[in-house]
Amino acid sequence: MNTPITDGPVVVAYAPDKFGRAALDHGVALARRDGVPLIIVNDTRGDAYVDKRFAGDEELATLERELSADGLTVSVRHDLVQDVAEAVVAVADAEAASLVVVGVRRRTAVGKALLGSVAQRVILDARCPVLAVKPD
Repeated sequence: MNTPITDGPVVVAYAPDKFGRAALDHGVALARRDGVPLIIVNDTRGDAYVDKRFAGDEELATLERELSADGLTVSVRHDLVQDVAEAVVAVADAEAASLVVVGVRRRTAVGKALLGSVAQRVILDARCPVLAVKPD
């Protein structure tokens, strides 16, 4: 993928785990290559006392500072929302994103039937292209 995506931002659905990091690494590389802004979305439904996919404020501030240090335009969305997949798609729509990057994990057949996957819903609902990546 050496051709620039377009001039719209790259949106990354981020979680502080190896899947979110894979998405972030790809999103950063594409945003840098094409000279477009990067928007990191790390939202939660807030329906559990501890959401392992919701990064701490300081972690996200450090991430934003480090990525911005070399000139990359970065913004972070870190909100309590009703639906995480909807929130990612809404940010992509509102910002006229060129691409959404999501990390994907293998799920069992039962897991697919019982639990909605944020990545799967983003892939199906986003109006722009979606890049699904997995960790090495």
